Amino acid sequence: METREAARRWARTWAGAWPARDVAAILALQAEDGDHWASMFRPFRGRAGLRAYLEEAFAEETRPARVWFAEPQVDGDRAAVEYWAVIHVGDRPVTISGCTVLRFDPAGLVAEARDYSHVREGDQAPAAGLFG
Repeated sequence: METREAARRWARTWAGAWPARDVAAILALQAEDGDHWASMFRPFRGRAGLRAYLEEAFAEETRPARVWFAEPQVDGDRAAVEYWAVIHVGDRPVTISGCTVLRFDPAGLVAEARDYSHVREGDQAPAAGLFG
């Protein structure tokens, strides 16, 4: 699968699956032995690791997330996708601004994902024009 197509599929899937907390949809994008780095200090190995991460993260969220994903920036088998999300932990809104750097295998599955994000208390809307 072409990298741009794989990256767009990844962003579309996350955009729908995150608010729905659809772990299965996100796992379907991951190579069986693909790694997900929630931060550079928290590696989750393979699909089983990604499942554990998603279940942990989604369990904290008390309302459906509002999410935005930018057009992927692609180079070879790699892509970078910026995102913005507002989640609720208890009754507190939390805003996450980040970028995921992805490497895809020839089948278009995620061989490696590295997340870089910033978190701020409150419900912060993305800047105008940031996400299309």
